[in-house]
Amino acid sequence: MRALTESEIRESFVNCSKGESRRLPVPRDLAERPWSDLDFLGWRDGGAPDRCYLVADRPDGPVGITLRVPQGPRRSLTRSNSCSLCITTHAGSGVALLAARRAGAAGREGNTVGTYICADLACSLYVRGLRKSALVSRPDESLPLEEQIARTVGRLDDFLAKVLAA
Repeated sequence: MRALTESEIRESFVNCSKGESRRLPVPRDLAERPWSDLDFLGWRDGGAPDRCYLVADRPDGPVGITLRVPQGPRRSLTRSNSCSLCITTHAGSGVALLAARRAGAAGREGNTVGTYICADLACSLYVRGLRKSALVSRPDESLPLEEQIARTVGRLDDFLAKVLAA
C-alpha cells in the first residue's frame, strides 16, 4: 500500500458524511506506519472503543469505511475465533464482529454489513508473520505468501463491494 496523507484518508470515506470524516480521529503516526507491509490502513478510535476505521488503496483511489462493534453479547473469552480476512486465529476478543453502514441511500436507511476481523485491524501484519496472535498461531498453509496476501485483499475487496453496493 502506498503512504496516504491525512487529507487523502479523510476524503476517502464512503459511508459517512463529509462532516463526520473531518471530525474522525486519524492516526498521528502515519509517517511511522509500515506502508509497504500494509494491504489496508486500519485503526481503532481511542476515544470511542466501539468505533474503528479502515482505508484501502484501490486502483481508482483510496476507499475508507467507518466500522462499529455492535452492542450485544460479547464473544466468549475462552474460545478462539478466526478473522474472515486473514484467517488468523485469536483467543477471546482478538476477533470482533465489525459492522459498516452501507454507502449511499441504503446506509442512510440504516442498512449495514458486517464481518469478523482482527480486533486490532492488523491483518496485513499477521499474514506476513510480522505480528503474532497472543495465544494462538496462524494455521500452517501451503499457499505461498503472495497468494495468502492476494486472498486477504480479495476478501477485503468482497467486503468493500458489499458496503458500496447500491
